[in-house]
Amino acid sequence: MSEQTSKLRTLIDDAENIVILTGAGISTESGVPDFRSPGGLWEQFRIVEYGEYIQSEEARIEDWHRRFYMADQVGAVEPNIGHTKIAEWVEQGKCSCLITQNVDGLHLRGGVPQDKLIEIHGNATTASCITCGKHHSMETCRVLFEATGESPKCQACDGLVKADVVMFGEKMPVKKTADAFKIAETADLFIAIGSSLVVNPAAGLPLHAKHNDAQFAIINREPTQLDQFADVVVKAEIGEVMAAL
Repeated sequence: MSEQTSKLRTLIDDAENIVILTGAGISTESGVPDFRSPGGLWEQFRIVEYGEYIQSEEARIEDWHRRFYMADQVGAVEPNIGHTKIAEWVEQGKCSCLITQNVDGLHLRGGVPQDKLIEIHGNATTASCITCGKHHSMETCRVLFEATGESPKCQACDGLVKADVVMFGEKMPVKKTADAFKIAETADLFIAIGSSLVVNPAAGLPLHAKHNDAQFAIINREPTQLDQFADVVVKAEIGEVMAAL
Protein backbone atom coordinates (compact mmCIF):
# COMPACT_ATOMS: atom_id res chain seq x y z
CA MET A 1 0.00 0.00 0.00
CA SER A 2 1.40 3.40 -0.98
CA GLU A 3 1.98 6.14 1.58
CA GLN A 4 -0.87 8.24 0.17
CA THR A 5 -3.27 5.28 0.17
CA SER A 6 -2.32 4.57 3.78
CA LYS A 7 -3.03 8.19 4.70
CA LEU A 8 -6.40 7.99 2.98
CA ARG A 9 -7.25 4.79 4.81
CA THR A 10 -6.55 6.55 8.11
CA LEU A 11 -8.80 9.46 7.13
CA ILE A 12 -11.57 7.01 6.23
CA ASP A 13 -11.17 5.09 9.50
CA ASP A 14 -11.37 8.34 11.48
CA ALA A 15 -14.28 9.83 9.53
CA GLU A 16 -17.85 9.71 10.76
CA ASN A 17 -19.57 11.25 7.74
CA ILE A 18 -18.03 10.70 4.31
CA VAL A 19 -19.50 12.31 1.21
CA ILE A 20 -18.21 11.04 -2.13
CA LEU A 21 -18.18 12.53 -5.62
CA THR A 22 -17.54 10.18 -8.54
CA GLY A 23 -16.79 10.91 -12.18
CA ALA A 24 -16.18 8.97 -15.38
CA GLY A 25 -12.94 7.40 -14.16
CA ILE A 26 -14.71 4.98 -11.82
CA SER A 27 -16.83 3.60 -14.68
CA THR A 28 -14.18 3.42 -17.39
CA GLU A 29 -12.61 0.61 -15.36
CA SER A 30 -15.84 -1.34 -15.96
CA GLY A 31 -15.49 -0.69 -19.68
CA VAL A 32 -17.84 2.27 -20.01
CA PRO A 33 -16.51 4.59 -22.74
CA ASP A 34 -15.17 7.94 -21.54
CA PHE A 35 -16.53 11.20 -22.92
CA ARG A 36 -13.66 13.66 -23.01
CA SER A 37 -10.53 11.55 -23.29
CA PRO A 38 -8.90 10.98 -26.71
CA GLY A 39 -11.03 8.49 -28.60
CA GLY A 40 -13.94 9.15 -26.22
CA LEU A 41 -17.59 9.49 -27.13
CA TRP A 42 -17.36 13.18 -27.99
CA GLU A 43 -14.95 12.26 -30.79
CA GLN A 44 -17.27 9.52 -32.07
CA PHE A 45 -20.55 11.44 -31.84
CA ARG A 46 -21.44 15.08 -32.38
CA ILE A 47 -22.74 16.85 -29.29
CA VAL A 48 -26.43 17.72 -29.62
CA GLU A 49 -27.30 20.65 -27.39
CA TYR A 50 -30.64 21.01 -25.62
CA GLY A 51 -31.97 23.86 -27.77
CA GLU A 52 -31.17 21.99 -30.96
CA TYR A 53 -32.81 18.85 -29.55
CA ILE A 54 -36.03 20.77 -28.92
CA GLN A 55 -36.10 22.43 -32.33
CA SER A 56 -34.80 19.77 -34.75
CA GLU A 57 -36.12 16.26 -35.43
CA GLU A 58 -32.87 15.49 -37.24
CA ALA A 59 -30.91 16.39 -34.10
CA ARG A 60 -33.24 14.28 -31.95
CA ILE A 61 -32.72 11.26 -34.19
CA GLU A 62 -28.95 11.75 -34.02
CA ASP A 63 -29.09 12.00 -30.22
CA TRP A 64 -31.21 8.84 -29.88
CA HIS A 65 -28.77 6.90 -32.03
CA ARG A 66 -26.06 7.85 -29.52
CA ARG A 67 -28.27 7.03 -26.54
CA PHE A 68 -28.95 3.52 -27.78
CA TYR A 69 -25.27 2.99 -28.58
CA MET A 70 -24.41 4.03 -25.02
CA ALA A 71 -27.18 1.84 -23.60
CA ASP A 72 -25.69 -1.17 -25.39
CA GLN A 73 -22.22 -0.33 -24.10
CA VAL A 74 -23.33 0.15 -20.49
CA GLY A 75 -25.62 -2.86 -20.57
CA ALA A 76 -22.67 -5.07 -21.42
CA VAL A 77 -20.61 -4.09 -18.35
CA GLU A 78 -20.91 -4.67 -14.62
CA PRO A 79 -20.19 -2.53 -11.55
CA ASN A 80 -16.59 -2.85 -10.38
CA ILE A 81 -14.85 -2.85 -7.00
CA GLY A 82 -15.11 0.94 -6.86
CA HIS A 83 -18.88 0.85 -7.13
CA THR A 84 -19.31 -1.99 -4.65
CA LYS A 85 -16.85 -0.58 -2.10
CA ILE A 86 -18.78 2.69 -1.99
CA ALA A 87 -22.01 0.71 -1.59
CA GLU A 88 -20.42 -1.08 1.39
CA TRP A 89 -19.50 2.24 3.02
CA VAL A 90 -23.06 3.47 2.50
CA GLU A 91 -24.52 0.28 3.99
CA GLN A 92 -22.20 0.55 6.98
CA GLY A 93 -23.31 4.14 7.59
CA LYS A 94 -19.79 5.41 6.90
CA CYS A 95 -20.84 7.31 3.78
CA SER A 96 -24.00 9.39 4.08
CA CYS A 97 -24.30 10.34 0.42
CA LEU A 98 -22.81 9.60 -2.97
CA ILE A 99 -22.93 12.35 -5.59
CA THR A 100 -22.10 11.17 -9.09
CA GLN A 101 -21.51 12.94 -12.37
CA ASN A 102 -22.04 9.64 -14.18
CA VAL A 103 -25.28 8.83 -15.99
CA ASP A 104 -24.67 5.09 -16.46
CA GLY A 105 -26.66 3.83 -13.48
CA LEU A 106 -23.80 1.59 -12.30
CA HIS A 107 -23.88 2.92 -8.73
CA LEU A 108 -27.49 1.81 -8.40
CA ARG A 109 -26.64 -1.57 -9.87
CA GLY A 110 -23.65 -1.73 -7.53
CA GLY A 111 -25.86 -1.46 -4.47
CA VAL A 112 -26.09 2.23 -3.53
CA PRO A 113 -29.74 2.92 -2.60
CA GLN A 114 -31.55 5.67 -4.46
CA ASP A 115 -32.10 7.72 -1.30
CA LYS A 116 -28.33 7.90 -0.69
CA LEU A 117 -27.50 8.85 -4.27
CA ILE A 118 -27.58 12.17 -6.11
CA GLU A 119 -27.16 11.69 -9.87
CA ILE A 120 -26.36 15.33 -10.47
CA HIS A 121 -26.21 14.96 -14.27
CA GLY A 122 -29.15 12.56 -14.47
CA ASN A 123 -29.47 8.93 -15.56
CA ALA A 124 -29.28 7.78 -19.17
CA THR A 125 -31.09 4.50 -18.51
CA THR A 126 -34.50 6.20 -18.35
CA ALA A 127 -36.33 8.93 -20.26
CA SER A 128 -39.16 11.37 -19.60
CA CYS A 129 -41.60 13.55 -21.49
CA ILE A 130 -40.48 17.17 -21.59
CA THR A 131 -44.12 18.33 -21.47
CA CYS A 132 -45.89 16.18 -18.89
CA GLY A 133 -42.99 14.40 -17.16
CA LYS A 134 -44.22 10.84 -17.80
CA HIS A 135 -41.37 8.34 -17.43
CA HIS A 136 -40.49 6.02 -20.30
CA SER A 137 -38.08 3.08 -20.28
CA MET A 138 -35.25 3.08 -22.79
CA GLU A 139 -36.63 -0.21 -24.12
CA THR A 140 -39.96 1.46 -24.90
CA CYS A 141 -38.17 4.37 -26.55
CA ARG A 142 -36.11 2.02 -28.69
CA VAL A 143 -39.18 0.07 -29.84
CA LEU A 144 -40.90 3.32 -30.85
CA PHE A 145 -37.77 4.65 -32.54
CA GLU A 146 -37.12 1.48 -34.55
CA ALA A 147 -40.79 1.08 -35.52
CA THR A 148 -41.28 4.63 -36.80
CA GLY A 149 -37.81 5.95 -37.63
CA GLU A 150 -38.80 9.05 -35.65
CA SER A 151 -37.79 10.30 -32.22
CA PRO A 152 -39.98 8.78 -29.48
CA LYS A 153 -43.13 10.69 -28.51
CA CYS A 154 -44.86 10.56 -25.15
CA GLN A 155 -47.41 7.79 -24.79
CA ALA A 156 -49.57 10.08 -22.64
CA CYS A 157 -49.52 13.50 -24.34
CA ASP A 158 -47.52 13.04 -27.58
CA GLY A 159 -44.86 15.46 -26.30
CA LEU A 160 -41.11 15.14 -26.89
CA VAL A 161 -39.34 12.46 -24.88
CA LYS A 162 -35.73 13.00 -23.77
CA ALA A 163 -33.25 10.84 -21.90
CA ASP A 164 -33.11 11.80 -18.21
CA VAL A 165 -29.72 13.47 -18.53
CA VAL A 166 -28.63 17.09 -18.39
CA MET A 167 -27.73 18.04 -21.95
CA PHE A 168 -25.33 20.79 -22.95
CA GLY A 169 -27.23 24.05 -22.88
CA GLU A 170 -29.81 22.70 -20.44
CA LYS A 171 -30.18 24.14 -16.95
CA MET A 172 -28.88 22.02 -14.09
CA PRO A 173 -31.62 20.60 -11.84
CA VAL A 174 -32.02 23.18 -9.08
CA LYS A 175 -33.02 20.83 -6.26
CA LYS A 176 -30.39 18.17 -6.96
CA THR A 177 -27.66 20.79 -7.15
CA ALA A 178 -28.78 22.49 -3.94
CA ASP A 179 -29.04 19.12 -2.17
CA ALA A 180 -25.51 18.20 -3.28
CA PHE A 181 -24.01 21.40 -1.86
CA LYS A 182 -26.03 21.09 1.33
CA ILE A 183 -24.89 17.53 1.97
CA ALA A 184 -21.28 18.48 1.16
CA GLU A 185 -21.42 20.95 4.06
CA THR A 186 -22.06 18.09 6.50
CA ALA A 187 -19.04 15.98 5.54
CA ASP A 188 -16.03 15.52 7.73
CA LEU A 189 -14.32 13.77 4.79
CA PHE A 190 -15.06 14.50 1.12
CA ILE A 191 -13.57 12.10 -1.43
CA ALA A 192 -13.50 12.81 -5.18
CA ILE A 193 -13.02 9.60 -7.17
CA GLY A 194 -12.37 9.43 -10.91
CA SER A 195 -13.43 13.00 -11.62
CA SER A 196 -11.45 15.51 -13.66
CA LEU A 197 -12.97 18.19 -11.38
CA VAL A 198 -13.41 20.64 -14.23
CA VAL A 199 -17.17 20.45 -14.84
CA ASN A 200 -19.22 22.80 -12.70
CA PRO A 201 -21.19 22.89 -10.51
CA ALA A 202 -19.96 19.45 -9.35
CA ALA A 203 -16.33 20.61 -9.46
CA GLY A 204 -17.17 23.17 -6.77
CA LEU A 205 -18.35 20.59 -4.26
CA PRO A 206 -14.95 19.53 -2.83
CA LEU A 207 -13.84 23.04 -1.93
CA HIS A 208 -17.30 23.82 -0.59
CA ALA A 209 -16.91 20.84 1.74
CA LYS A 210 -13.37 21.88 2.67
CA HIS A 211 -14.51 25.41 3.47
CA ASN A 212 -16.94 23.79 5.89
CA ASP A 213 -14.07 22.02 7.70
CA ALA A 214 -14.01 18.69 5.82
CA GLN A 215 -10.85 16.83 4.98
CA PHE A 216 -10.54 16.46 1.20
CA ALA A 217 -9.09 13.48 -0.69
CA ILE A 218 -8.72 12.71 -4.41
CA ILE A 219 -8.37 9.33 -6.10
CA ASN A 220 -7.64 9.74 -9.80
CA ARG A 221 -5.24 8.44 -12.42
CA GLU A 222 -4.42 11.92 -13.71
CA PRO A 223 -3.67 15.20 -11.91
CA THR A 224 -6.59 17.56 -11.33
CA GLN A 225 -6.75 21.32 -10.87
CA LEU A 226 -7.75 20.80 -7.24
CA ASP A 227 -4.81 18.58 -6.21
CA GLN A 228 -3.14 21.52 -4.49
CA PHE A 229 -6.12 21.90 -2.14
CA ALA A 230 -6.46 18.24 -1.19
CA ASP A 231 -5.22 16.74 2.06
CA VAL A 232 -4.46 13.46 0.27
CA VAL A 233 -4.03 12.75 -3.45
CA VAL A 234 -3.78 9.15 -4.64
CA LYS A 235 -2.73 8.92 -8.29
CA ALA A 236 -3.33 5.32 -9.28
CA GLU A 237 -5.83 2.91 -10.80
CA ILE A 238 -9.08 3.43 -8.93
CA GLY A 239 -9.91 -0.26 -8.60
CA GLU A 240 -6.54 -1.05 -7.05
CA VAL A 241 -6.88 1.77 -4.54
CA MET A 242 -10.45 0.93 -3.59
CA ALA A 243 -9.57 -2.72 -3.09
CA ALA A 244 -6.84 -1.69 -0.64
CA LEU A 245 -9.08 0.57 1.45
